[in-house]
Amino acid sequence: MNPRPPRSEGEVRRDLACAYRLAALNGWDDTVYTHLSASVPGQPGHYLINRFGLLFDEVTASNLVAVDTAGRVVDGTGAPVNPSGFAIHGAVHAARPEVECVIHLHSPWAVALCALPGGLEPTSQWAMRLHGRLGRHAYEGLALGADEQRRLVAALGSLDGLLLEHHGPLVVGRTVAEAFMLMHLLERAARAQLRALAAAGGANLGVPAELARRTYSQWVGDGSEWDGDVEWPALLRRARRLSPGFED
Repeated sequence: MNPRPPRSEGEVRRDLACAYRLAALNGWDDTVYTHLSASVPGQPGHYLINRFGLLFDEVTASNLVAVDTAGRVVDGTGAPVNPSGFAIHGAVHAARPEVECVIHLHSPWAVALCALPGGLEPTSQWAMRLHGRLGRHAYEGLALGADEQRRLVAALGSLDGLLLEHHGPLVVGRTVAEAFMLMHLLERAARAQLRALAAAGGANLGVPAELARRTYSQWVGDGSEWDGDVEWPALLRRARRLSPGFED
């Protein structure tokens, strides 16, 4: 497989700001809380995150703040950030340097899914595209302590995401586009599953595991195409049309 060309900081800033705007348009935001973060190209240990106090629809490429894994501002701006809010992100970025983006949200349907003991079931094609890619982490409070961060990172391992029980979803991606699409799939799959469960009185409506694995392998193909490769240009166009200014 041919390696992908390195991305510039400008590209990552644009994509991350776009992802914030799209999350707001989708109703995934939680006033000024939760984060989408991305590593700064060429600056190991530095990450971009939103200024604390901004709504997602106020985030732009230029007002993203660079922090280290402890959430300390490193770009000289002195901008306000939420160090406690970056605790999960910092631990994941440190453990998974190959990922560009970490997204942790309190999106409504995925939060509800995180309360179900069985987690995500293969009740839709959205769910089958995520088959075997998500782990679980038990609720321990606000995930601020180093011991819990180690347990969270261990639960994630090399997976693409976690259901943080009674808290919310977390996904990682080799690009911002990939992480955003995984969150899109998870929120859609959660909504489909919860609606189906409600309609069926709680009966398990998932397909057999082997069929879910086969469907996932059909999505993945030879692995040369990542989640988000196809969708991201269209999503950029949507954000430019419906939430302009994020590239400033």
